[in-house]
Amino acid sequence: MLEFFPKLDFHAPITYVFFAFCLFAFVQFIYVVFIFGKLAFHRFENEKNGNGTPALSVIIAARNEAENLFKFLPFILEQDYPNFEVIVINHQSTDDSKYILDAYKQQYPKLKIIEIERSTHLKYGKKLPLTLGIKAAKNEHLIFTDADCKPSSDQWLQSMSARFSDKKQIVLGYGPIYQRKGFANRLMRFDTAWIGMSYLSMAKARLPYMGIGRNLAYTKSTFDSVHGFKSHYSLASGDDDLFIQEAATKQNYTINIEPESFCYSKAPKTFRKWARQKARHYTTSGKYKVIKKLLLGIYPLSLLFMLISFVTLSLVYEYLWITLAVFVFLLIIKWTIFGLAFKKIKENTFVAWLPLWDILYAIWTPIMFYTVSKTESDKW
Repeated sequence: MLEFFPKLDFHAPITYVFFAFCLFAFVQFIYVVFIFGKLAFHRFENEKNGNGTPALSVIIAARNEAENLFKFLPFILEQDYPNFEVIVINHQSTDDSKYILDAYKQQYPKLKIIEIERSTHLKYGKKLPLTLGIKAAKNEHLIFTDADCKPSSDQWLQSMSARFSDKKQIVLGYGPIYQRKGFANRLMRFDTAWIGMSYLSMAKARLPYMGIGRNLAYTKSTFDSVHGFKSHYSLASGDDDLFIQEAATKQNYTINIEPESFCYSKAPKTFRKWARQKARHYTTSGKYKVIKKLLLGIYPLSLLFMLISFVTLSLVYEYLWITLAVFVFLLIIKWTIFGLAFKKIKENTFVAWLPLWDILYAIWTPIMFYTVSKTESDKW
């Protein structure tokens, strides 16, 4: 017992390293149990809206997406849902998007096309086409996705609309990435899964900070209540995070992680394209409120500092066993809760190595944030 619990010498620096280790471990425990645990133990309750099946407007902003529109648009147009329209805003495309859309229009009367002609005065971001699509929508309930996305089933609209109610005006969905060979694809999929676990868990903890534009739903009234994207219109990104931070209250949103509601997309073909995509997303971080920045930054920082202090204490035999016991206990808690959370969003392939992915991601994320080029972040 005396060897397990070290004698604390307040004149020795190692004592304060031990206190720091305990503090960082406690912060990790709080985050894992009380935030990520919200998703891990989420119940798939049947949240019927009581209003039957509201009419929906599906909105897709597309630029030079001819191949993806040809492949994936029919899966949206052929959803098993009684009353919906699909609005595609073709934003200054230079490929064959217009011809493909015109051909589908002949086959699917519910398809509505908005053409934005090329102009040097217009940016390529999504906010203008999304705004035009919202204004053109004839229905109050809106669902958003991207041209390169494929719903996991023909029940996507049914599942998303079932989460709407008089109180719930925003629905946060999930969008996995298709699995392919190679470490780059695995890293991109883990990044997507971790971000998904993060924003869904934070939403469950009443701390919503984002959704994903490829699987998001809200009402036209909600959009108008915050004047749309006006406060961050100058940024290329923000339609799915800054907007949610403005529009979401503690009561007006919900999440949907039913597998039938997932919208799958392909990973960027190259690491450079992925870095450009990440850089565009990072441009919104400066607009986050301080409390949101702290909540998102404390977890990886506390993990890194805990690891540094753990390695330091492991070199001192007097502190070895109690430090190891705390570390293993926290590891088991994290592995269990993260594993349950990842299984909730059907990302089971990462569960076996989650502790290593957790550490890798905490190291890699700040490196990615500070090294990706911001010069092309406004391109779409």
